[in-house]
Amino acid sequence: MNHDQSVTGVERVLLVLAALSSHGQAMSAKDLLAVTGLAQSTLYRQIALLKRWGFVAEHAGYYAPGPISLQLAHGFDVNSLLVEASRSEMQKLARVSQESVGLVVAVKNQVMCVEMFDSEHSLRCSFERGRAVPLKAGASAKSLLAFMTDKARAEVLNSVFDGDPAGRAAIDAELSQIRAQGYAVSDSEVDPGVWGVSAPIFHRMGRASSSGASITLMAPSTRAVGRESQFIDATARAARAISERMQTD
Repeated sequence: MNHDQSVTGVERVLLVLAALSSHGQAMSAKDLLAVTGLAQSTLYRQIALLKRWGFVAEHAGYYAPGPISLQLAHGFDVNSLLVEASRSEMQKLARVSQESVGLVVAVKNQVMCVEMFDSEHSLRCSFERGRAVPLKAGASAKSLLAFMTDKARAEVLNSVFDGDPAGRAAIDAELSQIRAQGYAVSDSEVDPGVWGVSAPIFHRMGRASSSGASITLMAPSTRAVGRESQFIDATARAARAISERMQTD
């Protein structure tokens, strides 16, 4: 079947990527023509584009997923393992605290929730899975930032605080303190009336998870009063338990 007239330019690129990812081994142009149904000239244009961006690699006339595709696959594997390793400790923390618990990762300049266990209280605080907020304020963002590599953190802060040297100096000092104490706390920084504590998850070699991950407990500020130390200790213990699991898996 010839797909040239039935798909858009973007879809033609995706056809080639999908064919390469599902085939399980390198493919020749003839193989790709048969699988995608694209015209030869169209196929070569898509391959040239994908090679230029690093999504496809060529060797001796055969094509396979390139380094960028492999990075995407690695990120998927890491996040999948992370969620699996975190789920039982998150459930335990949510049950003991009776508050909402989320697993968050850094994606470019944003905090994204990849797993969530909600409080059973009618008044509760939570991220939805897939929700993203700027990597700037709040316990989750500051925990992720504090335990990034120096290079990654500098790239984010240079972007977020461009033209705000005072704000940059203040966040640098706060992140240094968070690294020293091992967790971040915030109150009403992202959502009014929401208190949160976030602790980093580490993997092999004692470095922060390659996805930049933290576990966060969220509660209405009114319910957190007097329980802050309890919530901090429980969240830090859960993060350590997940880290141990990530280091041994």
